Amino acid sequence: MIRKQIHTRQELKGYRKILRESLTPAEAFLWNFLKARKLEGKRFTRQHSIGNYIVDFYCASEKLIVELDGEVHLNSTAEEKDSKRSEYLQGLGFKVIRFENKMVFDFLPSVLKEITDSFKPN
Repeated sequence: MIRKQIHTRQELKGYRKILRESLTPAEAFLWNFLKARKLEGKRFTRQHSIGNYIVDFYCASEKLIVELDGEVHLNSTAEEKDSKRSEYLQGLGFKVIRFENKMVFDFLPSVLKEITDSFKPN
């Protein structure tokens, strides 16, 4: 049986690079606290592709996806797309947590705590 690769698919490589080079202010701010194993020694990647989706942040050891939602996500069409995306990713066994961009700036300690609370117990 041939297993289809779902992570870091080659055809999305260029788009992932563009997204990494143009992070939103909230993504760039949160990345400072996730990169280089700064959060409890966990390795996060940014703009990681899973299937046809590119997620904001991904921690493989925890099967955890962190998504940040700006104003473009605050309408019914975008919310429906986000919901379908989350359902697909959860169906593959990933845990998806979402934060509004404003939360990252205004309540960073709470955001980081929710992320660490999502780690699997040792």
